[in-house]
Amino acid sequence: MIIILNSATTEQIDKILFKISQSGLEPHYVEHYGKQIITANGNTKNCSIAEYKKYAGVESVFQVSSSYKLASREFKQSKSIVNVRDVAFGGADIPVIAGPCAIEGYDQLKETASAVKNAGAVMLRGGAYKPRTSPYSFQGLEEEGLAILQAVSKELDIPTVSEVTDPRKVELVAEHVDMLQIGARNMQNFVLLKEVAKTNMPILLKRGASATIEEWLMAAEYIMADGNSNVILCERGIRTFEPITRNTLDLSAVPLVQYLSHLPVIVDPSHGTGIWRLVSPMAKAAMAAGADGLILEVHTCPEEAASDGPQSLTPYKFSLLMKELKSISSALKS
Repeated sequence: MIIILNSATTEQIDKILFKISQSGLEPHYVEHYGKQIITANGNTKNCSIAEYKKYAGVESVFQVSSSYKLASREFKQSKSIVNVRDVAFGGADIPVIAGPCAIEGYDQLKETASAVKNAGAVMLRGGAYKPRTSPYSFQGLEEEGLAILQAVSKELDIPTVSEVTDPRKVELVAEHVDMLQIGARNMQNFVLLKEVAKTNMPILLKRGASATIEEWLMAAEYIMADGNSNVILCERGIRTFEPITRNTLDLSAVPLVQYLSHLPVIVDPSHGTGIWRLVSPMAKAAMAAGADGLILEVHTCPEEAASDGPQSLTPYKFSLLMKELKSISSALKS
């Protein structure tokens, strides 16, 4: 059950929270989209909506059947738009985020950033903290990498996104970037989700490699339940029995999640395939499927990349893809 309030006082809110608790339900107060909201979790079948409507300060009361209450279309029917500086996800345009998997140095990032911006990318990605399967693999430049990312962002006037992997590092990473990324490995790191929610910054939430749609949306719910509605979902492939590709890109998730949730959904065909030859076809397919954006890995010399070289496009290949995406976007709008 969700209760929408209208300029309710603290005393009015406390009365409703107490009533919910007395009914054996778990109340939760949060503010989203300029409204005061109380959710009641538990078996609400015997709750009287009419009874709660009588409380002072209550605007409306309704039942939400899905477990992801705040992220659901039942809660908010219109599509949400999440802004990262002047870049809007969920609107008419389809923003493209691009950059290297890992920040390897100032010159490398500056050259790549200049190339992707000139080709039409509106945001720069770059990993400073790299959670890797092997502890002996390159783990990222960490704080030095964040400083490089911030410097390049200011010089080129392009907003940035970078992954945060540790709840203790959230404040540090938030000081250097415009959007925080929760990677697939950390999709259900609930302590981290709660911590990034406190920043109220835009959060890019990647789907876990073995996560169901509901688990993915419930991870978004953790962020929203702590008061942060600025969530962008990212489909980046799931683990299947197929060993040739890195993952199996689930493009059916795009329209399905857009039906179930009001949050914008973007696609990462780089991690979704792991093979650079497949990135462009899957990026175009994602756009045709209705994705609200794309995030792509680009490296000036993929064969020498410290991380994920086999799935990275060169700046030239990226520029060709951007021209094709522009044609597809125009066709979809016509």
